[in-house]
Order: sequence, then C-alpha cells, then structure tokens
Amino acid sequence: MKKTLTTLACLSLCGLSFVACQSVNSASDSQPLFNGKDLTGFSIKGGKAQYAYNNGILTGTAVVDVPNSFLATDQEYGNFVLEYDFLDDERLNSGVQIRSHAFDHDVTYTDAKGKTAKVPAGRVHGYQAEIDTNTKNLNSVDKKPRQWTAGLYEEGRRGWVVPGFGGGDSVSFSEQGRRLTKVGEWNHVKVEANGNRIRTWLNGEQRVDVRDDGYLTGFIAFQVHGIGKNKDVAGATVQFRNVNITPITDNTLSATEKADGWVLLFDGKTHEGWRSAKGPNFPQSGWSVVDGTLRTASSGGKESAAAGDIVTLKQYKKFEVSVDFKLTTGANSGLKYYVQPDLNKGAGSAFGPEFQMLDDAVHPDAKLGRNGNRTCGSLYDLITAQNKRVNPIGEWNNAYVISDGNHVEHWLNGRLVVSYNRHTDEFRQLVKLSKYSDPKYGKGFGEWEEGHILLQEHGDEVWFKNVKLHDLSK
Repeated sequence: MKKTLTTLACLSLCGLSFVACQSVNSASDSQPLFNGKDLTGFSIKGGKAQYAYNNGILTGTAVVDVPNSFLATDQEYGNFVLEYDFLDDERLNSGVQIRSHAFDHDVTYTDAKGKTAKVPAGRVHGYQAEIDTNTKNLNSVDKKPRQWTAGLYEEGRRGWVVPGFGGGDSVSFSEQGRRLTKVGEWNHVKVEANGNRIRTWLNGEQRVDVRDDGYLTGFIAFQVHGIGKNKDVAGATVQFRNVNITPITDNTLSATEKADGWVLLFDGKTHEGWRSAKGPNFPQSGWSVVDGTLRTASSGGKESAAAGDIVTLKQYKKFEVSVDFKLTTGANSGLKYYVQPDLNKGAGSAFGPEFQMLDDAVHPDAKLGRNGNRTCGSLYDLITAQNKRVNPIGEWNNAYVISDGNHVEHWLNGRLVVSYNRHTDEFRQLVKLSKYSDPKYGKGFGEWEEGHILLQEHGDEVWFKNVKLHDLSK
C-alpha cells in the first residue's frame, strides 16, 4: 500500500498559538481493567488455555491441541488509551485484542476494495496489538528475528495491518522491534484507539500510526496462541500486569493528540472559535449546541439561506481536520477548506473546496454533477469519492481532510476516498468542467494559499462533534 500524506502528518510534532479549547483526557481518568482480586468481568473465548489472576498479575498458560484462546472483557470499549506490561516465554506468541468480537452467528465484512470475508460464528476477530519476542521467528524478507511486538494485526480476518496493507516496511519494523524489545523481561505497551486512528507504542517509542476503516467498538482480550501438538511449548506462559484504560470521551483530546499539536474547534458546550461566513458574529439562530453536538436546524433545504455557514476565526495553509457528522434523511451539508468568505457577498455558501456530506440515496444532488462527484465524501463537483463506506442515516460518520498546501486527501470513515494536487493543470481542468468555472467563484478557485475551515448550513438538520484540527504549518 502506498504511503499517504497521513502517515507523514501523524508523525509531525507541532505547537499552536491559538487554542479554541484544550479539554484533554488525563492520566487521572485512568482506571484498572481488572478488579485486583479475580477474573470477574471476563470470560474465555475460542480455545481453553488456562488463565489465573494472582497478586495483580494475569497469567495465561499454553495448552496442547487447543485453538487460540482469549480472555475477553464482558464490557465493550470504543475510544481509549490502554496500557499494560507483559512478560512472555519467547516461544509463545501472544497479543492483546482491542475492539474485537465473537458473534453467535456468521458475519460477512466488505473491505475498501470490495472484497468480502466471512467470519464463522464464535470466531474471535478484531484488532490485535501483537506480542512477538521470539528470536527464532524470522522476518521472511531479511531472515532476521522479526520481533513485531506492538504491530497491528487483525485476528480472524485481514491479517497484518502494520506492517502490512496499512503501511510499514517489514524490515525497518523488525529493526526497530529488535532494538526496543526486552526478551525475557517486562515490556510496556501503550495502545490508543481514537476514532478511525490507531497508534501503538513499545517501551515508550511509537510503533504504529494508522487510519483504518475497521471496528470502532468491541471487547479487549488477552491471547494465548494455540501451540498445536507441540508438547515442548506446553506450560509456556504470558503474563500481564499494570493493565489500565483511559476512556477518550467526545469533544476531548488525548494527551498524545495535544502533544502533537491538535486543538479542538468545538468544545461540546459553546460555539467559541466560530463566526458566520457572512459576518463577524455567530448566527443568532439556526445553529445550536445540544448534548455535546453542534447542530444545524432544518429550514427547507436551501443552501445557506437560513442561519448560513460558519467558519473558523483563523485561516490555515497546511492542516489536518477531522469532523464526526450525522445526517438526517435527505440531508445535505459539507466541510469546506481554504474558504474565502469575502468572495461571495450574495446568497448561497462561501467559496472553497468541499468534502461533501450527503444522503446519497435521497438527496437529488447525488445524481447531478459528473459521474457522482456530488456524492458523500467527494470533492464536491470535481472528484468522485472511490471505495467509500457511508454509515446509515442516523449513525455517525467521520470526515478527515489533510493538506500539505498542495496535495490533499479526503478520508471517509477511515478509507482514503479522494486524493489530488491543487496547483496542477489536471486540477484546473476539473475546475473548468465544474460549476466553479463561473467567474463569480473567483480567479484560481481552490488554489488560494490559505483559507478558513467551514461547516455548511444547507437547510437540513445535521449534527457535528469531535471537530479538531492540527495546523501543519507551525
């Protein structure tokens, strides 16, 4: 899989001079996953490896001729930071499942390329933070010890995410793993699952940073890998201690997001940091803050004819912006960037490239434009979103846009759906074929050096939350 701009941006460390809100989940929100006494709240799924909890340590013991075993939480978790120490017999493969499932019926999944996979009833599947300290388990490429601890694997379905189809060079990943891994000693792992983004750290150093379209909730489970009929490995153990979880709540930043330079553009309580696209103040009606969401009211479906669009107070040149949005039936809205409010003094929306948010099944705009380039996730009227997955009406979706000033990507629910370069003849030709060829949209549409971020009011009820931005130009 080719490296995208996202990988580079996620590794960037930036600070911001303006912070709309700094609500951060802190270490004080951390809580132990075990009750400190026994395995209440957990159950074994899959195989029948032995598990015991004593003196704050969970011990899993390998048993001959049973499949992979998982000690799973009865509770499901969504967004969180999970930290734990582990000590394993290097002969015994293991891992910690996050956002995982085991249904009592068969289930079929479809990936970004349209490929389907059937998971049988009872099969544990979902993300796994790998434990791989075996010095004899060699990377198939360089034939050196692999040691992919804190790599991201998908148990029961797609296999390796990182290193794998989600990115990561296996040789470099192995080199880092050999440097970080303490064979025969306690190691520390941190996993952050935050929306479609998953990151891992091993002994304080980042291993994985990926956006994926997989599971958003599920149980946490501690694996003892099956050993087949290998009696030599029977009785081998993997141990866990200091297992703590910190929930990441809506409209907050994790400690690592804050350290990376992200800021909240919506604090879940006020409209601070926003103004009308047509004036210096926030609209007096039509936008409301309700139950931690920012909402537009239904007013007949006309473009910016009621409350009007809202824009950030600041302008941005290079950025990442992420927004969760929920549509109502037939709704139309959008996330715009590089917006130039002063170019439109009349009716309608402010001008700028748009990540379209639309009920494709009902709204007539889905059938207008060219080849579906007005559908959800598309660069509106310019580029059609590809390989997308839109959640049903009434469920939350995530829009993520990243720009280095020229190259821009749209991600919808963890899938890359649009990729383009602004300052190119190809982009200008797309503009000529679109409605933006009209001189009223200004010279060099979409190629302005900087601009505002905009949330569109299109006369339909739409909900927003977790609106956050990372200024990459700092």
